[in-house]
Amino acid sequence: MSQSDRAVRPDLQAIANLVAEESLVLDLGCDDGTLLAYLEARMRVRGRGIELHEANVMECVRRGLSVRQGNLNEGLADYPDQSMDYVVLSQTLHYLNHPKHILDEMLRVGRKAIISLPNWGHWRARLTLLTTGHMPEGPILPEPWHAERRWQAVTLTDFRQLCRQRRITIENAIYLSGRHARVSARWANLRAVTGIFVLQRKPPDP
Repeated sequence: MSQSDRAVRPDLQAIANLVAEESLVLDLGCDDGTLLAYLEARMRVRGRGIELHEANVMECVRRGLSVRQGNLNEGLADYPDQSMDYVVLSQTLHYLNHPKHILDEMLRVGRKAIISLPNWGHWRARLTLLTTGHMPEGPILPEPWHAERRWQAVTLTDFRQLCRQRRITIENAIYLSGRHARVSARWANLRAVTGIFVLQRKPPDP
């Protein structure tokens, strides 16, 4: 593993491994552009990004990335149907007011969507709630429940159920328990701290 790989979060590395080379990628909630820069350098993608916070947008621009400021809660109306190969949303879904809407929008704009999210079903989160009575912080990006960016606790089982309800196919899934350790699907909701999902829309019934 190269020094640049070690500097990137494991879930972002896993996402990069799911993206085809030289594809067109839209990164939603792209933060400071770490994933986009990594994808452009490693997979030679043509990247675009949307980020809410101005300081992060400026950092992306400084890194030479094509990123604009925008609020994901307002949707992706500026992007035509199937105009991207992949639309990526990393560790952001649980902050959004209308997660079902953004999933629909991602699969309208992209041929595939890639989602990563923390798992509040992890055994440590369950144990914290059971023994202390306090809502546990996120397993991968810990923040208290009263932080400025309010999150909604979600488990991997919750997300898979939502996909079934929205007629979304989970084409691939990776579950991580630590820096690089993977967990089998059978034990993912108990042992994984984060899940990464590749999604496609199910075709309508004939």
